[in-house]
Amino acid sequence: MATQISVSFLFSSLFIFSLCSSNKGYALGGGERETLESHSHTVRISSLLPASVCSPSIEGNSSKRGSLKVVHKNGPCSHLSPDKSATPTATQILTRDQSRVNSIQYRLSFSSTQNLLQGKRTKLPANSGRSLGSGNYIVTIGLGTPKKDLSLIFDTGSDLTWTQCQPCVKFCYDQQEPILDPSLSTTYKNVSCNSVQCNKLSSATGHSSGCSGTTCLYGIQYGDSSFSVGYFGTETLTLTPTDVFPNFLFGCGQNNQGLFGSTAGLLGLGRDPLSVVSQTASKYGKYFSYCLPTPSGSNGYLTFGKESSSSLKFTTISINSRGPSFYFIDIMAIKVGGQTLSISQSVFKTAGTIIDSGTVITRLPPAAYSALRAAFRQQMPYPMAAAMSLLDTCYDLSKYTTVNVPTISFVFGGNVVVPIVAKGILYGSRASQLCLAFAGNSDASDVGILGNVQQQTLAVVYDVSGGKLGFGKGGCS
Repeated sequence: MATQISVSFLFSSLFIFSLCSSNKGYALGGGERETLESHSHTVRISSLLPASVCSPSIEGNSSKRGSLKVVHKNGPCSHLSPDKSATPTATQILTRDQSRVNSIQYRLSFSSTQNLLQGKRTKLPANSGRSLGSGNYIVTIGLGTPKKDLSLIFDTGSDLTWTQCQPCVKFCYDQQEPILDPSLSTTYKNVSCNSVQCNKLSSATGHSSGCSGTTCLYGIQYGDSSFSVGYFGTETLTLTPTDVFPNFLFGCGQNNQGLFGSTAGLLGLGRDPLSVVSQTASKYGKYFSYCLPTPSGSNGYLTFGKESSSSLKFTTISINSRGPSFYFIDIMAIKVGGQTLSISQSVFKTAGTIIDSGTVITRLPPAAYSALRAAFRQQMPYPMAAAMSLLDTCYDLSKYTTVNVPTISFVFGGNVVVPIVAKGILYGSRASQLCLAFAGNSDASDVGILGNVQQQTLAVVYDVSGGKLGFGKGGCS
């Protein structure tokens, strides 16, 4: 049973954490048809706009062993039934996304030691996350004995898993499911302040741990000043009825603020020893995969453990000392309308690129984005519209039923060619303002990020121990 934390102690501990109370042939998505001769997608405008009806694909992986169902938090397939009036606009999502990106790039612009001095995570919003980013995607896991189901944002750019816990000593934001009460679980234990596990928090959260008596406290802050502070404990984690992990280390939040929607917290899929990937390594071998559905799709999945597939093409993932928890990949080239853009490989190598499930819009080096934008504009003979937040290449397609959109493909190390579906090329909430779903970084030294909009419907496979990242055909169907 959790020891009681005094409000005064949490207030005094906030300063410790710097927290304030304030290859080709990939299946295409619905509504588009690829014309190989013209290297374009013929797309229905309606398929690019926010959906009001859930449209499940024929089949999915969520019924398989070690697999969790993934949905878009703000989409019609979400079981959280959010208040529609609170659903963020496209502009709000982009603003929050930039906060996340700023935080990631800050973390990667300093040495690992310096990273610990300030907010390291910028997390997720997997589902809309908080202002921190807006990952948009959630899964449901179980914690405790008896098991309590909790819907968590999942994020490959974060490590510590946490959820809100009773009693909320200072503040808990509204979540749809009942808040976890560790006193009602027979398997919850606090982690000791002088334990090895407590000392691991600094690398997973970017902040030194604290103490309340002999109990370890964690604190984590995101890029928009959202945060969670509370007990560091162990509990039984249930992923599926046959995949149960005792003594799972997680944060039991007593003071939490941020735009997390109605989710219960966050599931960390980074490389740190405290991530779910590392803590379940004895069973799954640090191997997981997912398919991020379009907002109207209900058959996305997050699967732990290896599954054979002949359709996967693998590129190398590497570790970078600037951000050892991130998954770095090598972009070799970008193609627009079947033509390889004239971009020096040194442009991509200067700062490198990570793949991130919590960032929405892909960020490219300035020179790469300029080349992509120029080629795309040249092949899009439609009236342009005003820019939308960080997206500067927008079109007014309100007078069209269908349009032809040039294909965009990324070429990763090992000559792995990954085409982007049309929904990952144009982004927006209304036909009069649909924008090229990529943005340029402000500086060549800023890390590139492959965001979740561009990952939609792909099978994305992480062989962390093997140092490989795979992409497969039509992952969500």
